Amino acid sequence: MSNPFELMPRQYSPFWLKAVCLISGIAIGLALATTLLMLNGVDFKGIVREFVLYSFISNRGLAQTISTATPLLLVGRASAIVLKLRFWNIGIDGQAWLGAIAASGIAIYDVGDPSFRLLIMACAAIIAGAVWVGVPVFLKMRLGVNEVISTLMLTYVAFLVAQHFLYGDWRDPSTSWPVSVTFDESSERLQRIGFGHVHTGVWIALGCASLVSYLMLAHRFGFFLSAIGLSPKGARASGLPVPIVVILTVLIGGGLCGLAGFVVVAGQEYRLTQYVIHDLTFSAILIAFLARFNPIAVVPVSFLVAGLFTAGETLKAFYQLPLSLILVVQAIILGSVISVEFFSAYRVRIKVSGLLNRQINEEQSRQTSQQ
Repeated sequence: MSNPFELMPRQYSPFWLKAVCLISGIAIGLALATTLLMLNGVDFKGIVREFVLYSFISNRGLAQTISTATPLLLVGRASAIVLKLRFWNIGIDGQAWLGAIAASGIAIYDVGDPSFRLLIMACAAIIAGAVWVGVPVFLKMRLGVNEVISTLMLTYVAFLVAQHFLYGDWRDPSTSWPVSVTFDESSERLQRIGFGHVHTGVWIALGCASLVSYLMLAHRFGFFLSAIGLSPKGARASGLPVPIVVILTVLIGGGLCGLAGFVVVAGQEYRLTQYVIHDLTFSAILIAFLARFNPIAVVPVSFLVAGLFTAGETLKAFYQLPLSLILVVQAIILGSVISVEFFSAYRVRIKVSGLLNRQINEEQSRQTSQQ
C-alpha cells in the first residue's frame, strides 16, 4: 500500500513558523511533564507553587535559581556555539571537572599572590577546559574520530582524575571524607553580592555571555561560524578558514565549560568534592536547543532551566521525589521541541492523485471479489 503523504523539505522557514513550532513544543513538553509529576503524587497546585511561585518569585527561591543559572549560562553558551558547527560536545561535564580540578589545585597549593588568586584560578580553569576539549577536536580533525565517543570517554577520565586527587593528596586531613580543604574566604572564594547565595560569578557569566554574543552577532567570526555550520564544503570552497574557525570555536566552548567548573567550586561549594559537577551536559544541550543557538536567548533559557532544578530540590524535600525526575522532565521538553521542529523543516503534503487511485483500486478489488 502506497503512502498517501509526501514530505517536502522547506526551502525557507519564516520566523513566525519557527516561533510557533518552538512555543508549541515547549507547551506540549510542559503538559506531558505536568502529567508525569501528577502521576507521581504532586498535585497541580503544588506544581504551580514550586515551579513558579517559589523558583521565580520568592526571594529565597529566586536567589537559588540565579545561583544555579550561573554555571548553566556558561555551559549553555558553550554548547550553543559548538552545536552550531555540528560538533557534538558530549563531554561538557568532563571539561567542567578539569576546570574545577585546575582551580582547586591553584587554591590548595596557594599559587600566586593572594590578591590575584581568583584570577589565576579562573585562567587555569579556562585553559584546562580548553585543553581537555582540544584532544577530541584534534582526533576529529586529524583522524576522523567521532567527537561523541571521545568527549564522552574523556568525561569519565576527568571524573576519575578528580577521585584520584580526593582520595589521595588533596583529601582534607581534618576529616575522613574524600573532599579537599575549604578555600580561603578572602582570596579564593567568589564573594556574595547581598542577595541570598548569589555571588559575583553571575557577573562573570554575564560578561562572558556578552563577549560571545558580540563575536557571534557583530563580528565576522560569527559570520564564518554560521557559514561553516550551514555548509562546511561551501565555506571551504569560498576560501573561509574552516579548520581555524572550528578549532577556535571548540576551544572557546571548552574554556567556558572549564570556567563553569571554577564558578561552582569557588562560588558554591568552596572546595572540590566527589560530585561537585553533575548533569551539566544534558542541561547545556537543552538550553542550546531551546535558545535556537541564539547567544542572547541563552540567558533567559538558562534562567528557566535553573528554575526547574530549584523546583526539583523542593520536590525532593517535600514529595520524596528523586532529583533525576527533573532530568526526565528536561528530556520530555527537549524531545517535544525536537519533534515539533520537524514541521518547521518539512512540509507534509497529501498526494491526492495517489489517494484517489488507491481508492479506485480498492473499489475494483471489492467488486471483483463480490463477483
